[in-house]
Amino acid sequence: MYLHIGSETIVSEQNLIGIFDLDNTSISKSTREFLRIRQQKGAVITVADDIPKSFVVSVPPVRKGYRIGKVSAAREIVYLSQLAASTLRRRSENGGLLDGG
Repeated sequence: MYLHIGSETIVSEQNLIGIFDLDNTSISKSTREFLRIRQQKGAVITVADDIPKSFVVSVPPVRKGYRIGKVSAAREIVYLSQLAASTLRRRSENGGLLDGG
């Protein structure tokens, strides 16, 4: 199952770590530091056409035992989405995950 997070980007439910509201969580110094480090490692992907409202954290996808993509060395990938965290959570909780088959 997959969650559509915006701009034709989907995240596998198996790889999903969390969905966070950007305004509320970026108040924390720890969150800002986490995002800064991921940005420096090239592990932040913007899928927002507008100002991002949320961020989604996932592990990099794996294919046949290998991590794929330009962020393969990162432990987590951060996607900045223009969709609200509440919208993304509601999609995942209400079966809004897309079937991969």
